[in-house]
Amino acid sequence: MFGFPVVDIVVIAVYFAAVVAIGIWSMRRIHNQEDYFLAGRRFGKFIQTFAAFGQATSADTCVGVTTTTATNGAAGIWSSLIYLFATPLYWLVMPWMRRLRLLTLGDFFEERYGSKPMAAAYALIGSVGMMAIISVGFSAMTKTVVAMVPKAADQLTAEQTAEYELAVELDELRAADYETLTDRQRQRLAELEKASPRKLFSHLNENALIWVVCLIVVVYAVAGGLEAAFLTDTVQGIFIICLSVMLIPFAMARINLIYGGSGPLDALSTVHARLPQSFFEVFGSPAAMDFTWYYIAALALMGTINVVIQPNSIVATGSAKTEYECRFGFVVGNFMKRFCIVFWSFFALLAVVLYGGSVGNTDMLWGYAARDLLGSLGIGLAGLMAACLMAALMSTADCLMITCSGLLTHNLYRPLVTGRSENHYVFVSRIIGALVVIGGALIATGFDTILQILKFMWEINVMVAASFWLGMKWRRANRPAAWCSIVTTAVLFFVLPLLLPFLAGGLRASQYLLKTTEARPVASVYTASDADVEERQAAIDRWERLDKMGLAAGPRPEPLRAGQEFEQTYVMQPRSIFWTKGLKADEKGALSGRGMLNLELVLLDRMGFDLSSNPYALNETIRILIRTAFPFVLLVAVALLTASDDKAGLDRFYVKMKTPVLLDRHADAAELQRSYNQVHRFDHRKILPGSNWEFDRPNRTDTIGFLIAVAGVFAVIGLFMLLLSI
Repeated sequence: MFGFPVVDIVVIAVYFAAVVAIGIWSMRRIHNQEDYFLAGRRFGKFIQTFAAFGQATSADTCVGVTTTTATNGAAGIWSSLIYLFATPLYWLVMPWMRRLRLLTLGDFFEERYGSKPMAAAYALIGSVGMMAIISVGFSAMTKTVVAMVPKAADQLTAEQTAEYELAVELDELRAADYETLTDRQRQRLAELEKASPRKLFSHLNENALIWVVCLIVVVYAVAGGLEAAFLTDTVQGIFIICLSVMLIPFAMARINLIYGGSGPLDALSTVHARLPQSFFEVFGSPAAMDFTWYYIAALALMGTINVVIQPNSIVATGSAKTEYECRFGFVVGNFMKRFCIVFWSFFALLAVVLYGGSVGNTDMLWGYAARDLLGSLGIGLAGLMAACLMAALMSTADCLMITCSGLLTHNLYRPLVTGRSENHYVFVSRIIGALVVIGGALIATGFDTILQILKFMWEINVMVAASFWLGMKWRRANRPAAWCSIVTTAVLFFVLPLLLPFLAGGLRASQYLLKTTEARPVASVYTASDADVEERQAAIDRWERLDKMGLAAGPRPEPLRAGQEFEQTYVMQPRSIFWTKGLKADEKGALSGRGMLNLELVLLDRMGFDLSSNPYALNETIRILIRTAFPFVLLVAVALLTASDDKAGLDRFYVKMKTPVLLDRHADAAELQRSYNQVHRFDHRKILPGSNWEFDRPNRTDTIGFLIAVAGVFAVIGLFMLLLSI
């Protein structure tokens, strides 16, 4: 049925029945908005840890890191590890979220800047960002599950067979040394790169699967609220960890079976022998177009600034009993994810050795490997993996759905429709939540690759990050400056880039805007592996065939032997500079731009900076740095030119943010009132007394926890380096 054995179908059905049951059970415990959106603030460290792990770990994580590792080598791990360096910061910042004592992060903008419209604007921006995250999960989940039920060669249609043959041709051209290709072959390589033909076809339809899972999420999460979301996070988190680790020994055993050897060390030796040396360069190689060291650094900076401002931060922490539970659960849960990412990326290298020549679309590599390694056992593990990946998506989608429904209900709907009952607002939240999940599904169908959605997701919060960070710690940040930063950033980086191509349709075909980076052959010296020896022999055979036809270009390639140093030439294929989704050729071969227009790069190019001579990753780095810095510079400039906000309101806000949360709600309310009566009671803790900066000296818990988290960062990187070096 649908390409799955009966036992796998049964496992999937039982798993989903259990998830829906959790939602129905949780529905009985909902009496007001706090119960629905924050589960009554009754979770301790265990649930908080797995909730943080679950909401941070959707189907896109394991699938996405497999995709980028298979494409870019070990450097591809940074697609999922860009938030690693932000993790120690969580230990310091997450208590801020709990001390806000608010229902949504939109309430922060209302309280700090005294503006309900700003809270509504944040609700809209934050919800789009959450829908983007949901869409990444939808895309990754569907690409994985459909890959678990591939069609056999004799089941392909004539059209699919023709596309498969094009994918095989593309693989052959990619494997060849660029210097040995004829001009015609180089042109053909560029054409096939743009076409991206598929090599794997499935019994399942991706879009249909998206809508089925969307319906299940709506049923249980709309009913059960955050408690259902966090309980399912805990269940799926445990399963995902177990199944992910389980794939590694199965993959090693299969490698030993195919290539000879026994035990993990022999399998690892085979991996090093079968993959090019460039695959093991963690901080980028000429073969890794997307993840150079400077692009990784820019992403890490943007991620550190933007991740905290995601609306789910206050949901994940606001549901904790106290601020210690919230910071412990959030940091530990996210470190669990970071260590899992290491194992997922390592598994990707094993999967490339086994299936690199069988799966043209690397987005489908995880699913193909899971089906082959687990499905062959016939005990339902492949079905359980499919169910867990769908549950991973659903557990993230439900949390983000509830976050968005809280934002839009509390900060947009409620100010417009006042005086209604708690049950009314919970009912409206459920309807809005369903629409949010549907929006995520729609976004998922609008992008070609997981990496495209990831880039959009990483960047969306630049609109509000400056207003949050400076609002938290700088008294001079005021309402006019925050509005100016939010609106200007939104218009320049998102609204105009999206609208201009529609308002002026000719822009997509403009010859100037079709400019690409230059093809850049890059030569590097490597030590030949067995795979390199085989690829060189294939290049020799190809040259000899062409020579017999009088079509060979250049001298005959020299044969290699394992362990020999050789020079390998890679070519950085031309990439669109100004369009986020690149260029596409129509039936007549005419090119047009796709996606949004990068106006900042257009401006730089017009100013005389020749962006076509830059590597693609450098242009992306420049774009990211501009988008990250611009909102901060603008807010500071406007704030210094305008009057400060009301001092009494600022005093009240900052003293609340310095008042620790107590477990007993009545005692916490009394302590908070004491702070309001003595707004300067914590001023002696300020690092810069008398200034507008509200940085306090860290206490023992802050310092020790932060240092342990920093050590955790080095442990994650060290573990990955160790696995690659064995």
